[in-house]
Amino acid sequence: MLKILIADDHPIFREGIKKFINREVDLDVAFEASDGNEAFSLLLDNEVDVAILDIDLPGRSGIDILLDIRKIKPKLPVLIFSMHPEERFGIRAFKSGANGYLSKEEDSRKLIDAIHTVSGGRKYITPLLAEKLAFEVGKDTDKLPHELLSNREFEIMRMIALGKSVKDVAEELMLSINTINTYRSRILDKMNMKTNMEIAYYAIKNDLID
Repeated sequence: MLKILIADDHPIFREGIKKFINREVDLDVAFEASDGNEAFSLLLDNEVDVAILDIDLPGRSGIDILLDIRKIKPKLPVLIFSMHPEERFGIRAFKSGANGYLSKEEDSRKLIDAIHTVSGGRKYITPLLAEKLAFEVGKDTDKLPHELLSNREFEIMRMIALGKSVKDVAEELMLSINTINTYRSRILDKMNMKTNMEIAYYAIKNDLID
């Protein structure tokens, strides 16, 4: 029986996925988390066979958890299961150490296939994402501005683009206002921009926010 952790901040969705997974005789959702910090603590304190993480978690994003847990449990299969299509965040997830990426818009049966694939030590990659990953091989130049950002900078850039204030971002990520201001300055510098409005326009144009 594979022990699974699900981290998602929507309780109704989480409960539905839990029931769907538990129908399988060899799968058991043993742990649930509603935010990133809770998910990370559960992963540290328990033996889990597969972790299923949403990207947009309060406190600590799925990508942040992935980066941190890789330092402690490098072989833990981690599947990113997100509302965002794989062409938007799939490559970033794999570069951060994910074993698979699946959009919530896909057929639910694919989630079961993805769990079995990553638990067996293989990568779960959709045909669309495989094509994009192939295109990325050897690509070091001509990167888009947002591709120059670190994972944390990318996360904060998206929050700024959504119109969140520095104070709101600081509270959600549990960081100081000064730290967020520093990140904002780095983001503007790397993307060659001057205002939050430019960030928002860029994010909308490149389909980085909903």
